Amino acid sequence: MRTLLAALLALALGATQAQAQVQTQASAPDPVPLRISLDGELQVLDPHITSAYLTRNFALMVFDQLIAQDSHGHYRPQMLEGWTVSEDGLRYDFTLREGLEWHDGSPVTAEDCVASIRRWGARDGMGRLMLAATASLAVVDARRFSLQLARPFGFVVEALGKYSSIFPAMMPARLAATDPTKPIPEVIGSGPYRFAASEFRAGDRAVFLRNPRYRPRAEPVDGTAGGKVVHFERAEFVSIPDPTTKVAALQRGELDYIQRAPFDYLDQLRRDPSVRLAAGAAAPQFMGVVVLNQAQPPFDNPLLRQAVQQLMDQQEFMAALGLPADMHREQCLSVYTCGSPYESDAGVAPLRQPSLERARALMRQAGYANEPVLVFQSTDVPVINTIALVTIDRLRQAGFNVQVRATDWSSVAQQRFNRGPLAQGGWSVLPLIWAAEDLATPLSNYPIANNCANFPGWSCDAATTPLLAAFGAARGLPRQREIAADIQARAHAEVALALAGQFAVPPAYRANLQGLLEVPVPVFWNLHRSQTAPTRAR
Repeated sequence: MRTLLAALLALALGATQAQAQVQTQASAPDPVPLRISLDGELQVLDPHITSAYLTRNFALMVFDQLIAQDSHGHYRPQMLEGWTVSEDGLRYDFTLREGLEWHDGSPVTAEDCVASIRRWGARDGMGRLMLAATASLAVVDARRFSLQLARPFGFVVEALGKYSSIFPAMMPARLAATDPTKPIPEVIGSGPYRFAASEFRAGDRAVFLRNPRYRPRAEPVDGTAGGKVVHFERAEFVSIPDPTTKVAALQRGELDYIQRAPFDYLDQLRRDPSVRLAAGAAAPQFMGVVVLNQAQPPFDNPLLRQAVQQLMDQQEFMAALGLPADMHREQCLSVYTCGSPYESDAGVAPLRQPSLERARALMRQAGYANEPVLVFQSTDVPVINTIALVTIDRLRQAGFNVQVRATDWSSVAQQRFNRGPLAQGGWSVLPLIWAAEDLATPLSNYPIANNCANFPGWSCDAATTPLLAAFGAARGLPRQREIAADIQARAHAEVALALAGQFAVPPAYRANLQGLLEVPVPVFWNLHRSQTAPTRAR
């Protein structure tokens, strides 16, 4: 008993010390802005209507989540005080923390959270699958709400705790009432930063101010969980499309952080003592992918999709990116992130040795008649641009009649939802990169989770739908992996996505920036400037 009491006292003391540290740190924010350069130009500010990573990065500054994930993959309460699950696993009861406020000063309520979950679930693949298994989602009182499942779905906590696109950002009910296909009229969250709307210049600059109403959790920060402590009075997302200019600004101290270090400058940055490259879990893994528009010719023909699959020589893509050997896999043919629990070799045999001749044979078998193939090329995101250039070259070598629409990523992010023919602004081929955390499971993998839904590419395989339901209801990793393998076999056969290779892209940041979290998405709480390292030029 004495040991138990001592342990409880130690825990209480630790929590008190952590809370005191939070209050001390938050009371003296750095007045010099934290300046951040992300890839691309920020245009869309609504986290529920697009899977664009720029919007996700913006949203993580402003909006908070009910549940968060620590660095060990465990799910912990964030806006919630906690939750309970019934013995049969069909009912979840959630309780909000006391005293949470929106940026406009109004209290966060259960009604807000229910409305936010419904809006998010109308757009996100994992959220849609969760709500499809839900019988009711209801407010109990101001701080409590419940979710009653109509059938087993074992990923409720994982769905509410996902931190990548599209993540369940909480917003006031009046904003969550906005049509989920249309942007919210204003940006109000409850997160650690407030959005300075009056200073926003689309495609150029977004400004964030420390949220004085934010109440960090008492626990130390861990992954996206724990106390989100802001040490800067102001943070800025600055658009700098040119990689040379971006690297020079970092080295001069005019920037604090670059989301993705340009590959051509890795050696230069590694030699600079004033700069650090993130490593380990802080260096995110990505998969290069090519999405084919199955709603329009010619890729409504599965044989022609399989022909493109035969053009995906991952070694060629990685060589074009100029990646060091320690930053990419030699070959990854799993539709789930290689190294994740669901990585599989189901259906990969035809893909191990890609072949131009086999691609041409499939084109002849399909009766390809020189129909135009329009490829999106995102010129302002170097990684995606390189993948697009290799894709264009491979398609032309095979004999496809290739047209190119070269534009900025923000335009591509909006135009990709056009499923019409080319003459009406449609497209055929969309080169992208997707984050490892988004491809790790069948329920988060974009084209799989959105099977037969309104998601760019519009893949729809009737056999996949019941498999997804079975995966959601399955208990235990062995059974889940078995079903995931069956889903992958279908995804490869139907070419839900073509794989260009898995690789890491490390962020680069000033050496005096301390506290970078090992999270594979860019988050900017916990960061502070060291007083001993050289300070940034003012």
